[in-house]
Amino acid sequence: MNYEELLAARNEGQKHQVMQPIGGFYREQVDGKWRCVVDILPEKNQNIAFSKALQAECEKNTTLADKHQIHFTPVKNAEGDVERLELELGNYQTFEQLLIDNPAIIAEKGFMDSVLESLVEATSYLHSQQVRHVCYSPKTVFVRKGDSKALLLSHGSFYHALSDLQEFYGDDAQYVAPEVLNGGTVDDRCDVYSIGKFIQGLYDQSDIPLEYRSALKKATGESPEDRFNTPEDMLKAIQKRRASFKSLITLLVVGVLTLVCVGLYFEYFPETQPVEFVKPAPRQPTDDLIDDGFDPAELGVTSDGDSLVVDEAAERDFQAKAEEIFRKKYEKEADRILSKIYNKEYMSNSEKKFLSESESTIEALMKSQSELGAEAGLSPERSQLIATEIIDRITNQKKQQMGGTNSRGVQLPGKN
Repeated sequence: MNYEELLAARNEGQKHQVMQPIGGFYREQVDGKWRCVVDILPEKNQNIAFSKALQAECEKNTTLADKHQIHFTPVKNAEGDVERLELELGNYQTFEQLLIDNPAIIAEKGFMDSVLESLVEATSYLHSQQVRHVCYSPKTVFVRKGDSKALLLSHGSFYHALSDLQEFYGDDAQYVAPEVLNGGTVDDRCDVYSIGKFIQGLYDQSDIPLEYRSALKKATGESPEDRFNTPEDMLKAIQKRRASFKSLITLLVVGVLTLVCVGLYFEYFPETQPVEFVKPAPRQPTDDLIDDGFDPAELGVTSDGDSLVVDEAAERDFQAKAEEIFRKKYEKEADRILSKIYNKEYMSNSEKKFLSESESTIEALMKSQSELGAEAGLSPERSQLIATEIIDRITNQKKQQMGGTNSRGVQLPGKN
């Protein structure tokens, strides 16, 4: 089919259907105007349970007052069954069609953030109405042409009573939570799973951003108990990780620039007299406070027979000891991680190579902070604050301890 034939087919309103669980979505031309419709699959209407579920969704659709909901008008046949849904006016397209037309849009700045935020808004509203979408896939999530806000049409929780959900969702079953396909409970966490799978699917041909990885891994856990409780929790986790990542990147970039400036200074303005380098005294090993153990009574924890009673002073002492444990362990671990890049041999390489390793260094620091903070019983916010302080201090120490000679043979200053 050549270009002229394609235009002719379009002008005649030829169907190009995208299959939804309930039927085929396409655009048709009526009286010179384009309109989006969904033709219900005839074989599905032969199922009484499906027909009742579709009727219930049509009634509910009129009450869903949300900007992310696509409303429609049902068209019935002579037997009273709904055979078509005529969508409200709008130039809609599925994400599948969007990515075929412009696959590079995923990499555009702010696009995925807008998609995820709009999905969370839409899903939160549906949950407030006791409705779950269940299946977020590139075929069942829509956008208006030229926009990045996600739109939803038909919702899976209305059809949960069908006997074979695997057949109902077809190729899109991979985006549905395992417990739903097995006839289990439909709740908020099944939508968390499906949104996570949807975002992963959009990045099928490219790398998932660093701040999305751990959140999506948790969201798509096989067991509902392993996932976030709500889509809002997943979004907050992504935003929090992004903020932490930016802070550590800024800290490392500042450290690199400082080292570059110091190196340039001593390269072009050498000292006339060498500076004596004093090797730092070896640090004395410290006992692991976790292994010391302690008696709860020493911290003011007593029992009245039925419950434990902890006074505020004892609780503060306990918190202080937990922070001390975390500080000692994290300082040792951060020193080990940062020593891999803050050393004379490594810094003799190019700045480009130093920057290329920043991402793996940041991930190692954040992973260590999370594990040691949980082990010490600290909140993520408190452990992050202490970790940032320790990283900053160790980074400054490393910069002061960078001794040796530069390319001109001039002695560089070490830590005195």
